[in-house]
Amino acid sequence: MIRITRILLLCVISCCAVADTEGHPVTLWHVQGISNSVYLLGSIHLLRAEDHPLPTVIDAAYRDADILIMELDMDDIDAARTQRLFNQSGVLSDGTTLRDLMGEELYLRAEAAAASSDIPIDLLAQSKPWLAAITVEMMALYRIGFNPALGVEMHMTSRAVADGKPIEGLEGIEEQLAFLDGLSLQAQRELLIQTLEDSANMGQSIDAMIRAWRYGDIEFLESGLLDSFAEHEELNDELVTSRNRRWVSQITELLDDRDDYLIIVGALHLVGDAGVPKLLAQNGIEILQLSEPPSIR
Repeated sequence: MIRITRILLLCVISCCAVADTEGHPVTLWHVQGISNSVYLLGSIHLLRAEDHPLPTVIDAAYRDADILIMELDMDDIDAARTQRLFNQSGVLSDGTTLRDLMGEELYLRAEAAAASSDIPIDLLAQSKPWLAAITVEMMALYRIGFNPALGVEMHMTSRAVADGKPIEGLEGIEEQLAFLDGLSLQAQRELLIQTLEDSANMGQSIDAMIRAWRYGDIEFLESGLLDSFAEHEELNDELVTSRNRRWVSQITELLDDRDDYLIIVGALHLVGDAGVPKLLAQNGIEILQLSEPPSIR
């Protein structure tokens, strides 16, 4: 099963039409506005070299778009400032340790899981559990060849910068950190434990997830991701559902614009009854899942 701790790769469509073309579907949707097009792409935040090139329908959507919108404004991120904000939000500075926050029983469980995956948990001693979970997953993903520089957002950001296309963000980095730091201690503990326990067998489950993403297998993504989230109501509400609802309002406003948009968010936000495509459809907006080869306009 693909577990909730795939938030870095990812953190429906029964009422939506599917493009009638040859080829396979892609995790990409199209909405026709009054005088513009809005494309909605599910992203994998980290990828490997062998995961490129991306499907050609994604390239076609990029070329058609005047403006890119991502979870964050990726071409305006200051690395030093971002690191400072992460440290302010996620690093313990009052003498408290990760072991203190986890409690002895859970910490020993985390320690054992870390040892089985050769993860130096001592390096996380000053991290809050949510930051420790992100750090662990990044370490595990790097080991098996994943890199954020190859992920969908960074790939598209590089193209947009080279082509002079504007990039906008749905959220700010402070807002995203507030979601994580605002999680209850219990939710943070659960996130860290599951991340550590999943890290040993990460490669196989991620291969299946990336294949499902590339081939638009929404049913597979939905069952794996949402089954895991069903066990973690707080994480689901804070990191996914509430954000989806806000984004639907923002996306709906774009349909009155004249510019064409490519919106790129984690694939997790596009599956299930609370996913963005379903929410748009429930609001009476016709949304079409696209296929490879493309059927754009």
